[in-house]
Amino acid sequence: MSVLFGFGAHSGIDGGAELLRSVQQADRDGLDHFSLSDHPYLGDRLDAYASIGFLLGRTERIAGFANVTNLPSRPAPLLARAVTSLAALSGGRIVLGMGAGGLWDRIADLGVERLTPGEAVEAFEEAIVLIRKLSGGGAPVTHEGRHYRVHQIEPSPVPAPPVWTGSVGRKSLAATGRVADGWIPGHAADWRSERYRTSRPVIDEAAAAVGRDPREIRTVFNLPGRVTERPLPAPRDGDGRWLGGSVDQWVEELTGAVLDHDAAGFTLFAADHGTQDAAALGRWATEIAPAVREAVAKETGA
Repeated sequence: MSVLFGFGAHSGIDGGAELLRSVQQADRDGLDHFSLSDHPYLGDRLDAYASIGFLLGRTERIAGFANVTNLPSRPAPLLARAVTSLAALSGGRIVLGMGAGGLWDRIADLGVERLTPGEAVEAFEEAIVLIRKLSGGGAPVTHEGRHYRVHQIEPSPVPAPPVWTGSVGRKSLAATGRVADGWIPGHAADWRSERYRTSRPVIDEAAAAVGRDPREIRTVFNLPGRVTERPLPAPRDGDGRWLGGSVDQWVEELTGAVLDHDAAGFTLFAADHGTQDAAALGRWATEIAPAVREAVAKETGA
């Protein structure tokens, strides 16, 4: 499979025009996906799924996803309807980013019943299973789970989109291995981080335990960093975190991530997590992404 390249967009409610411009630029320049955060308790943010639907309607090939969906505030049966509808309307240009819920104090402020960490992970795995049951056609679905119960609900004829999770804890990582299609390492951890080195084996072991090929679960890294005109003398900080650099530095680093660490894709965020610089986004799409793909293809013969 080709290496995926996307970008994380800022979704401030007063920045809609800039958001549309960025996503349309990324679409024209050939990026694979854009992502929006999902924080429904923040009044100054655009709703993730309303925004994704709007943006998909104004683009042609780029896919969108919530990085990651605030599952406790979006019940799985309704989320299944939302993502299959977006898939039908956009020609399949949707990824389902899934999280168990992190900021529980704020989530509870919405009136959502608070779950323990263990319960939240159970609900997360059950939700992925149920969303798949409610997708792809077939007989009406009855599901009597611990967290979700539906009775004779007709599934959408549209297949469920790929599911990428933001799993962090061991139980959540194992759930990713059992039921997900991709993993986004938490806290913007990259391929050289201790978090990645200790977390990915948990996913692989859980996948193998249920008869899955661990290679089916793709790792897509959230990657804050700057694209600079000149090479940086130190593209990583003292803690080893990637800071960015010139196009050549990015290409060398990301090619190594794919070839040596099985990275499947990258989502670029502005270093300050704000609005993406148009020039940097253009270089990411038109210079860095094609050069990495070319270098990987040359090494692998693909």
